[in-house]
Amino acid sequence: MALGVSAAILFLALKSREAYLALPSLPAEDRGVPPGVDVIIPARNEAANIQKVVASFPGRPVLVVDDESTDTTVSLARDAGALVIPAPRRPQGWLGKPHACWTGAQQAGARWLLFVDADTWYEPGFLDSLLAFAEEGQLVAATVFPRQELHTWSEKLLLPYALGLFFTGVNAWAVNHSKSPEALGNGQCLLVRRDAYEFLQGHRAVANSVVEGLALARLMKRHRMEIRVLRAEHLAHVRMYDSFRTLWRGFEKSSFRSLRINPGTGWQVILAAVVMTAWLPTLVWLAVSRHWTPTALFFFIPALAWRAWYGGFLRALSAPVAIYLFQAIAVTAMCKHILGLTTNWKGREV
Repeated sequence: MALGVSAAILFLALKSREAYLALPSLPAEDRGVPPGVDVIIPARNEAANIQKVVASFPGRPVLVVDDESTDTTVSLARDAGALVIPAPRRPQGWLGKPHACWTGAQQAGARWLLFVDADTWYEPGFLDSLLAFAEEGQLVAATVFPRQELHTWSEKLLLPYALGLFFTGVNAWAVNHSKSPEALGNGQCLLVRRDAYEFLQGHRAVANSVVEGLALARLMKRHRMEIRVLRAEHLAHVRMYDSFRTLWRGFEKSSFRSLRINPGTGWQVILAAVVMTAWLPTLVWLAVSRHWTPTALFFFIPALAWRAWYGGFLRALSAPVAIYLFQAIAVTAMCKHILGLTTNWKGREV
């Protein structure tokens, strides 16, 4: 049994890493692409981040849509050179972020729309590289996974495992093939051509989705549109959560809902989570049975499996803690969803 659990853990961790690395990496190019894109940033109480992301796009039109911020987001965004648009009152059935994105899109007039979160930032040349990639590939949209910047203990503990667990259910070929229904989208960074956005009704079509980027990608795949999912660790960065509390609530609001959009992916992720949680019972069983050498070897299986995601074997020794802590988050999210309960996120119930 221990050998079987070991093989399953190692296989799933390897599968997730290979799926992630199989996504095309955005090539860094500087071709002087002519202006033709508006950057739209939905922002709610993002005073700590807003200037950094606005400064990532010098010389480009940047529209910050203020979603009823109560801090200094608006003044800081203006100081950084952005055009600030106050989001009007949300109609019934709309969530804050889709509504802010839709508001910004109505004010934009360029051929391309780039939606980025306020907690992301980008290296010089990112936007030119992304536009060149989309134009050359005759794409309708491109979505980017930035590099996860980790600072606190909770980020370093949970985020590598969470990202790896998610990719156990991803087929990199399928999400980048227009004839496959499997979709993957990252709302942190989404480039979409205006005519396609208007045809699909954009964020209006996913007004009540917490994972609007993924929902939009699935809508595009239904219409056989050419969308690409990319990696850009060298050009794009994100820091989603700055504390354990925000991390817990962030995953609580989105983890279970994102799995429901792609049922095939969702079941694979759930199966992977079950396999990972089998580690501790198996370890205890080996110890109780006094198989000391197998117990010692089996103890290091999670670290061996997840070392690539954590950036090293020693860092991956914390993987068992992440396995069970993230399982608690996922179970809480599932129970809340089933019971119709909400999660407080940035002062709102979602």
